[in-house]
Order: sequence, then structure tokens, then C-alpha cells
Amino acid sequence: MLQIKNLNKSYGTNVALRDIDLSVSKGVIFGLLGPNGAGKTTLIRIINQIIEGDSGEIWIGGELLNPSHVAKIGYLPEERGLYKKMKVWDQLMYFARLKALSHSQAKDRINYWLEKLDIGSWREKKIEDLSKGMAQKVQFISTIIHEPPLLILDEPFSGFDPVNAELIKNEILELKEKGTTVILSTHRMESVELLCDQVAMINRSRKILDGTIREVKKSFRPEVYSISLADLKDLLPHEWIIKEEDGIYNFTLPLSGKTPNELLSELMQYGEVRQFQEVVPSMEEIFIHQVKATQNG
Repeated sequence: MLQIKNLNKSYGTNVALRDIDLSVSKGVIFGLLGPNGAGKTTLIRIINQIIEGDSGEIWIGGELLNPSHVAKIGYLPEERGLYKKMKVWDQLMYFARLKALSHSQAKDRINYWLEKLDIGSWREKKIEDLSKGMAQKVQFISTIIHEPPLLILDEPFSGFDPVNAELIKNEILELKEKGTTVILSTHRMESVELLCDQVAMINRSRKILDGTIREVKKSFRPEVYSISLADLKDLLPHEWIIKEEDGIYNFTLPLSGKTPNELLSELMQYGEVRQFQEVVPSMEEIFIHQVKATQNG
């Protein structure tokens, strides 16, 4: 759906993007990760043709990026852009018409989304009279009203309470099921774990990580196992880091040249194995590790 080749962008002497290559498959949720100032917003603005790159290519649906693609992209910016004095209905009609929907199409879709997101009773309210969460729902509707094949969502859960964040999460998953490609830029790593099929991380203008969630986690596996033992038959080696609670001994061990089966067999000599599982790093742990490694490098 989206192919980026050797993209570069500088602001004077400040390099924002350096040799960025990305490939986003159709119908996936793609996590665009990185700390503040990494270059994510610059990349998003170039895709949306708000600014131009200095060099490189962007392809959407097999076509070189051009003005016609504006209608095929839905963009939810981190800095929200609603007109506070306008009523909800008028606001959504305005954005829908900007995206080339007929008045009849716009009316049907606005009614559908207002009811689906449970804000139908607020259609005559001005944006300034809405809570932040309500306004966020209106912004979300304005982003997807024209049913674009490519959605770019920058911190889409900002301002939502847990209930409404769950609601928007389910809507994003439903859009994916219908074939929409979603680029999700967020600092909420739990959302990345739950939603994303692929991820890429940018830091200090460069791509430092790219792949499916499974591939990324596999590449950072420390080959360490978490073990719980009960009914000890023998003293455990003193060098093992152990936490005892209610007769259960919990600790972690590296494979140290053994296979998992060999390690498990050795552990069974000491007692009853209640738990034996590999310690897999979370996306948040990987994020922190990679950012620190880049900074130190």
C-alpha cells in the first residue's frame, strides 16, 4: 500500500530524515514508533503532501505520490484541528464535502457515525461546548468520513478515557478488517502490542528497527527463562537469584549453552516445576532499549 524509498529531509543544517526505507502492506496496522523529535511527524507530513522531501520516492498503491492521493488518505494529526465555533453537524459536513462526498453521501455517513460513536444527541452543539473526549470523537469521524484506503493516526487515543479508548481501538480494528491500511503513531506501547502487525522505529532521523511484531520480539529474545519450583528436594545453587513466596521459588535463568529441554530436565532434579516459560521483552522494553542504544551510539 505504501512504499518509501531513500527519503531524506533537512531543515537547514538539521537533518530530520536520513535514507528512510519503509514498506507498509495493504490491510495491516503499521506502528510508526520513535521518541519526540525523531522525525515521525516530518515523515507523516511528507506522505500527506503538507511538506516535500528533499530526495527519495513515495509510492501509494503502486503510484508515485501525487495530489490525487490526498483523497485516498485520512489523517488524524496529534494537534487537533476542529473549528470551535462550528456545530458538530456543520463541522462534519464541511470536512465530508472537502473530501468530495455529495451532500446525500455525507448526510448518511455522518448520521451513521454519530450514532455508532454515541454522540448523535450532540450534533447541534458547538465544538467548544464538547468535552475533550467528545471532540476527539468528532475529529476521528472527520478523518474516516470519506472511507480512505490509507489512514494515518497520530496519537489517536489522546484525551480518551479507558472506555472510549477501547471504543476507538475496536473501530480501528474493524476498519482494518474491511481492508483499510492504518499507520499508527503512538507512544502507548500497550496499544502497539494489541493492534499492530508491523512496526518501524525512527530515532535521530534514521530507521533503527523494522519488521513484524513477532520478528522484532524474536530478535530481542535474551534466551532467559522464568521458572517456579515447589516441594524442593535439594538445595538450589547459591548463585541463582531466587524469590520465595508461599513455598514457591521464582527465578530467571539463561540457557547458558543448554537447550530448553536440558534446562528443564536439570530443574526437575530440584523439585516440582510449576512454571517454565521464556522471558520475552515487551515492545516498551524494546523501545527504551533501542532509544538508549542509539543515544549512546
